[in-house]
Amino acid sequence: MKKVYLFKYGLTVLLLVCAMSVFAQKSVFTGKVVDETNQPLPGATVTVKGTTQSTVTDAAGKFSFPAGNQSAMAVTISFVGYDATEKLLTPNDAAHIQLVPNQKSLSEVVVVGYGTARKSDLTGAVANLTSKDLNPGPITNPLQQLAGRAAGVDITQVGSEPGVAPSVRIRGITSLEGGNDPLVVVDGIQGNMDLLNQVPPSEIASVDILKDASATAIYGSRGAPGVIIITTKKSAAGKTSVEYTENTSLDVIPKKLHELSAAEWTTDAAALGVDASANHGSNTDWYDLLTQNGVTQNHTLAFGGGTNEFSYRASLTAIDQTGVVIMSNYKKYIGRITATQKALDDKLTLTMNLNSGVNDATYSPIGIGNAAFTSDLISQAYIARPTDPVYNTDGTYFRDPNVFQYTNPYAVSQTVKNNVNQDNLFGSLKADLDIYKGLSAGWFGSWRKQDANTGYYLPASSTVQTAIDNSGIGHINNDHVDEKLMDIDLSYKHDWGKSHFDAAAYYEWQAQTYFGDYAQGRGFINDLASYNALQLGDISKVLQGDISSYKNDRRLVSFFGRINYSYDNKYLLTASFRRDGSTVFGINNKWGNFPSAAFSWRADQEDFMKDQHVFSSLKFRVGYGITGNQQGISPQNSIALVGQAGTVFFGGQTIPNYAASQNANPNLKWETKKQANAGLDFGFLNDRLTGTLDVYSANTDNLLYNYTVPLEGPFLTTNILANVGSLQDRGIELSLSYNVIKTPTTNLTLAGNGTYMQNKVLSLGGNIEGYDIPTNYVGWGPNAFLVVGKPIGTFLVYRHTGVDAQGGETVAGEVNGTVPDLSVQSKQRYDAGQSLPKYTWAFTPSFSYKNFDVSTVIRASGGNKVYNGLREDLSLLENIGKQNVLESAVPLGIHSVTVASDEWLEDGSYIRWENLSFGYKFNLTNVKYISALRLSLTGQNLALITKYKGLDPEVDASGDSSSGGDYGIYPRTRTFSVGLNVILK
Repeated sequence: MKKVYLFKYGLTVLLLVCAMSVFAQKSVFTGKVVDETNQPLPGATVTVKGTTQSTVTDAAGKFSFPAGNQSAMAVTISFVGYDATEKLLTPNDAAHIQLVPNQKSLSEVVVVGYGTARKSDLTGAVANLTSKDLNPGPITNPLQQLAGRAAGVDITQVGSEPGVAPSVRIRGITSLEGGNDPLVVVDGIQGNMDLLNQVPPSEIASVDILKDASATAIYGSRGAPGVIIITTKKSAAGKTSVEYTENTSLDVIPKKLHELSAAEWTTDAAALGVDASANHGSNTDWYDLLTQNGVTQNHTLAFGGGTNEFSYRASLTAIDQTGVVIMSNYKKYIGRITATQKALDDKLTLTMNLNSGVNDATYSPIGIGNAAFTSDLISQAYIARPTDPVYNTDGTYFRDPNVFQYTNPYAVSQTVKNNVNQDNLFGSLKADLDIYKGLSAGWFGSWRKQDANTGYYLPASSTVQTAIDNSGIGHINNDHVDEKLMDIDLSYKHDWGKSHFDAAAYYEWQAQTYFGDYAQGRGFINDLASYNALQLGDISKVLQGDISSYKNDRRLVSFFGRINYSYDNKYLLTASFRRDGSTVFGINNKWGNFPSAAFSWRADQEDFMKDQHVFSSLKFRVGYGITGNQQGISPQNSIALVGQAGTVFFGGQTIPNYAASQNANPNLKWETKKQANAGLDFGFLNDRLTGTLDVYSANTDNLLYNYTVPLEGPFLTTNILANVGSLQDRGIELSLSYNVIKTPTTNLTLAGNGTYMQNKVLSLGGNIEGYDIPTNYVGWGPNAFLVVGKPIGTFLVYRHTGVDAQGGETVAGEVNGTVPDLSVQSKQRYDAGQSLPKYTWAFTPSFSYKNFDVSTVIRASGGNKVYNGLREDLSLLENIGKQNVLESAVPLGIHSVTVASDEWLEDGSYIRWENLSFGYKFNLTNVKYISALRLSLTGQNLALITKYKGLDPEVDASGDSSSGGDYGIYPRTRTFSVGLNVILK
């Protein structure tokens, strides 16, 4: 009985304990808050709905509430940058709550140069792109991610040679010699376009593009062509992450020119009277022989973490490209680390960046071939006759001695070495100190070093005539860049009533040093050492100019400041002033002043707008600013220089001769760009439809250009770099985005942008050192010119009228088969168009459904012409005996040309299907070590619609003096890739 009693008593106690345990479980509500990648979100606020009771999540993203006898509890969860969400909690159930990033918040803060601003507070023309807005796929340079994404930003990809970056122009061409490349700023470090090669594409958090002078003037002399500001990814406090990104692509050539086959060449050459000895009886497809499918691999491993006081992020990136032209490849390796440390009760913030990279490239040879047609390897493949063999019977490379300077392109590809190695290192340290109630100070310093080594070897076995004549030629070239920057700032912020005021003053110092050497050798006994042992060449063949070295530097000192004032969050004013002093200018004009001002009115905040239901946001902007330009000119351009000028025989020996190589110009000064901008930012339907409209006008005065002067008076040589002339640029930019569908599971956004641009040469002539220079026509690209009153790169050509009985091309204005006036001002020439596009547009829709997403980019350009010089060279039947020609050349029937006609001038407009990407994100909530996994498939350059008869109308339209002509480019590829992104727990 006692045992039974004890058993019953014990059972009763056990049941009571279990009941109390269940009761206790019901009295506590718990949960875990995670981000979009299932990583914990420490510091998220969890509030009991309808009460003031709240808590914050811990480092693991967890929270709990004691809740008495409640059977359920409704809570609201919020975190900065994420949409707030509600959740019904039940007892004995740890809720898993995932927050969704707030798209508006992600782009709310914009980097505007030496600081940030809320997007709603912007007064200048600034394009902001987050990582989700960038083009996906096999990206090797960040510019490829921006193509088609921002109005007024034209990115041109000329061919797909590994390691060759696209060119970028912001609001067109504003300078002739001063430089048109925008300033690049990466986490505060300033540099030229080469700096982009050091940015891992997958590590970019946002890109801000400053377009108008009111925004760029804060950068003074470096901001005239625009500014691209890149902010890299940082780690959040209390959150550890490990992320791996991989992309592998296959590159193919979508199109090639249609030339005569061996059989067709044999028939047509015989019909045209070509001697049978020119036919060597082979059947060689030189283009197929020199091309292949390319492969690109991109790998990045990133990791980071930290606390509220210290956080860091590090990454390692490897990019490997094999080009579609044989023997061309590119390898890039980047290691970077960024860290932030807080001290002095969070009043002091220290931020450190360190980046190191190595680039190794083997480029396809250029500048090869005969004197009449030097070009790249692929163009030489088009020139080669299809009946020529690759090898002689003895195994050596075939070469036809009866053809002047004959070149075997396959021999060139196998024997010529063209290698470039670059070592890059840059780092920075930034210190920000909160002094007292809105007063703060900062210090920033950066150091960038770049070492580039080029080795080139052209052996006699390449079949190139100059290599045969010299028994091989080799050279090495070493270039070094050392850039230092330091700035100190003091800023103050204060709010009183409805007014907000902040001001900042800066001092900045920049130093750039360039040095290098060049050595060339000839006459090598063998090719074993190539350019690695130039001393093995014949010393007796050394010529003047074979050995050289240089060193120069430039300094820039700046004082500048900015003031921001806003009233009632409706009226916003920004003003800045910068004074720059540069060593590259003449002794009389070292300093330049660059002011700017902009005003915006948030009309949607007015009382009279509260009851309307048309606009959800409406802001007007106006701005004006002056910026300077000095980037395109080198140090020592303002002083007289003397250099070697051949040799003379004197006193029984040969001695070097010297002559003036540069005129002095003590009045050389800043090129200045004055730009006015008016903008409108608007939103409809609760900002489901948003847009931006900008209209701008800019004049560039005191143009820096290398002008021709008479050899008299103060001039010791016939050229001088001076400030004469002016340009005008005008344009309209429009960007639109419409959220057609926006639900928790489905999103469809239609977006796009368009730009219309006009530029005009206002003047070219002027007075230099007391001499009038009547310069009205300046050569600018193949058969294009700078003409007062006309756009940059205006084509002045002759009108094609047909072919005469001898096969010669005829043009309008001929007299007895001869053009009487061949000058640039000839009345027989006519304005046939311009080399720069008048308009560009892009369509960038995106769609997502649950874990699936798709996006595409279609972009277009038009209003310009391209001089198809390659088609001209491959259409002249007089050359068929020594080269191949196009299939279209035979019916065209042109044997020879004497002038440049519009027969070879073609419409450069096109529509390109730039990018199409599919992605799927797997739900891995229950996977132990992986929090997120995404697979993607991407196609690039999928289709091209154009009337252009060449391979691709996107030739060099950068506005430089070589633009607007097509004499053969590295093939533009079509790419298919698969990508993987894994985030570990």
